Amino acid sequence: MNYTIIADESILENFIESLPDLESGEKYYMALFARKKYDPTSINSSDRVQLGRVIVKKEHIIRKLKNWEIPLGAYKLKGKEVNQISLAAYINPNPRSQKKAARIMMHKLTDLISGTNLDYDLVREAYSSLQVSKSRGVYVDFDLDVEKPFDLSKLKEIMDGGYRVLETRGGYHILIEPTKVTNTKTWYKQIQDNFPVDKQGDQMIPIPGTYQGGFTPKFINI
Repeated sequence: MNYTIIADESILENFIESLPDLESGEKYYMALFARKKYDPTSINSSDRVQLGRVIVKKEHIIRKLKNWEIPLGAYKLKGKEVNQISLAAYINPNPRSQKKAARIMMHKLTDLISGTNLDYDLVREAYSSLQVSKSRGVYVDFDLDVEKPFDLSKLKEIMDGGYRVLETRGGYHILIEPTKVTNTKTWYKQIQDNFPVDKQGDQMIPIPGTYQGGFTPKFINI
């Protein structure tokens, strides 16, 4: 048996189709985590331990996710097998810029080679540079860590469009496309004022249609 990363391929395909097409020099950034809050008995490290990460073209997202579906027990933390229940796959829906990442990497490399510590990981440094190199702000993400069900109907009064709501294991993500918002210039503050927003901005989200601690994230209507 293998780990399950893709839980509902039709939901996943619809999500991928909705993502913006990539422009020259852009990629999507994805990561697979083991989360302590999903499996506190076996994960003894921090809340979120990264098991894998990748930059990928839109058309290769499903293939890359399937590459993470390796035999059960193959993922290990401190010699202990990672349980299926702890897994969660994430993506940043805003494309990442390889050019920006290369510039960041150049500065990092200069610091690394001028130092005395040679125990560094160039691959890790490259991925870290890509993670913070937003190319375009297509989405603004508001993360609501709330007990479900939660009344989100106020959102329809604040916005006349340009938003999607992603239901996750521990709450919701409200994804706003600023270029599609036409009714108000104060939507950012209104969302903060009317909802218990935990974090906001250019963030990673659980991938719709994948496995998230026993739950399958999906977009919902409100």
